[in-house]
Amino acid sequence: MRVILLQDIEKLGKKYEVKNVSDGYARNFLIPKGLVKMATEKNLKWAEEQREIKEKRAEQELEKIENIASAIDGQEIIIAVKTGEKEQLFETITSKKISETLKEMGFNVKASQIEIKEPIKELGEFPVKIKFEHNLEGEVKVIVVEKKL
Repeated sequence: MRVILLQDIEKLGKKYEVKNVSDGYARNFLIPKGLVKMATEKNLKWAEEQREIKEKRAEQELEKIENIASAIDGQEIIIAVKTGEKEQLFETITSKKISETLKEMGFNVKASQIEIKEPIKELGEFPVKIKFEHNLEGEVKVIVVEKKL
């Protein structure tokens, strides 16, 4: 029996693909659970339209992420922190702090996207990678300076 998958099914296929399955598997499991539709002429046209819509959305999302990645790449982020007498920091700079600073600059970046080996604990300049979906990444320079009172 030919069916159209309505969602990704492990070991069978991806959403909107047309597959041949046994009649019993389709009638007793896939159709009652709402996982597939029968592959009629009307449903095949519908599946093709849905696949095209999905591809267009994916292209638009990729373009949007590429624009964000190119805009953020090479940015300098200045973070002012309180320091002690020997220039030791009173706080560490974590991916969360970098994310908050980027949000203030207008970039919506989650802390989980920021890749630093360990929190920054001294003054100076540090390169930091930011990973985006679709294997895109950008690099920013985090500049930690002493906060003037």
